[in-house]
Amino acid sequence: MARRLTLASRNTLLAPSIVFVDLETTGANPAFDRIIEVGIVKVTGGQIEYEWSVLVDPGESIPPLIQGFTGISNEMVRGAPRFADIADEVFERIEGSLFVAHNARFDYGFLKNEFKRQGREFQPRVLCTVKLSRALYPEHHRHGLDAVISRHGLSCDARHRALGDARVLWDFVKLVHAEKPPEVIQAALKKAMKTPSLPSGLERSALDMVPEGPGVYLFYGDNSRSPGGSDELPLYIGKGVSMRSRVQSHFAADHGSGRAMRLAQEVKRVEWIETAGELGALLLEARLIKEKLPTHNRHLRRNDDLCALRLKEYGDVVLELVPLAGIPAEELAELYGQFKSKREANNTLRELAAEYGLCLKRLGLEQGKGSCFNQQIKRCKGVCIGKESSQQHDLRLKMALAVLKLRAWPFAGRIAIRERDAGSERCEWHLFEAWCYLGTAKSEAELHEAANARCEPLFDLDTYRILRRELEKRAGSQDILQLSRHE
Repeated sequence: MARRLTLASRNTLLAPSIVFVDLETTGANPAFDRIIEVGIVKVTGGQIEYEWSVLVDPGESIPPLIQGFTGISNEMVRGAPRFADIADEVFERIEGSLFVAHNARFDYGFLKNEFKRQGREFQPRVLCTVKLSRALYPEHHRHGLDAVISRHGLSCDARHRALGDARVLWDFVKLVHAEKPPEVIQAALKKAMKTPSLPSGLERSALDMVPEGPGVYLFYGDNSRSPGGSDELPLYIGKGVSMRSRVQSHFAADHGSGRAMRLAQEVKRVEWIETAGELGALLLEARLIKEKLPTHNRHLRRNDDLCALRLKEYGDVVLELVPLAGIPAEELAELYGQFKSKREANNTLRELAAEYGLCLKRLGLEQGKGSCFNQQIKRCKGVCIGKESSQQHDLRLKMALAVLKLRAWPFAGRIAIRERDAGSERCEWHLFEAWCYLGTAKSEAELHEAANARCEPLFDLDTYRILRRELEKRAGSQDILQLSRHE
């Protein structure tokens, strides 16, 4: 009795009534897969009020992997109620209580989708015990339920069954109360349950509708029309591997800057475009930002001052600055560096000159007769006054520039990078030629058509950087397809 009163008086979980929930399902995607078991442990005033579980007929065959994992077979759910038959009871058992689950987004997502099919809103307060464990025990790297059970010496007589796993969560919470002082638990709960602080013009349902998968999102405000035009202009464009989590992070109460807070307050509407993966999201984000020029995006905006360095064959000055915008892709291998401005290029050259003993005059950074400044302070070997040959100097310059050299296109022609969304059946092929992005095909028929389409590749620095990283990451991958053109 004393322990029950201690738990109740602390009210540490910020709710007098708590439901510990666990589900077993036919798969991991709440949009396509179905629930096969529900387990609930309800705790009121620090003491178990009841335990409840039910098998659910998913209306489809349970995959063999899931049957082996859970021990729930097709025979066991045959004749069990459909979720629609128990929806009212499940809702009533959860309503008004704090919803606690391990990896809560999974269980919450499945129930939210099931209730949505019944035309019912489901928006309980949610606590994820994975987040709680991370906040309370940051010294550990693993916070899955098996790791929590093993680390804290908990027992589970029915692992991977809904009620057995729900009981373990209650045991974990009791252990937390025994091990940690109230102020530590309160701080961990605040961190684990941090919810978006939404602007007045944005409804919470708008965030709930944003998919969990990869893609690009667009924030719109009140004044979203272009001057003198009808095109709607976004405030901000971003991307995320998990869009919903990324979007919600914009509305956290502890904004790190005034600019982030202003953006959050201006948002009135959210739109999104799903992609098959991070590469598609990166490419789409870069393109849309350049097209729409959202006011709150500082990176990936169009920049006509982008430039690179090129070695000259003749003359006293051995380097020239060339613009990157619109440069033919076949000339990229002759260029060095990717600079936002002439000033950035010159600063980089000055650093290289100091490190490699290069002449400021031969680099084009100084004019006039006589020695350069670096030679006067003994940092130039004297090509400017005839103490060193231009061949010796330029060989050292090429060594210095080697790390800045743009890569030649490593393929004979066009390629496609195949990308699949692990959480759905979405598959996309991103087409490239000479570091230039040509578009995305969403089917093999579109891929075949795009492989033979005539188009003029246009170089974009952001695409170049994105693609270089992707090729390094996917080296040797079978998802990189070299395309043959048939005229």
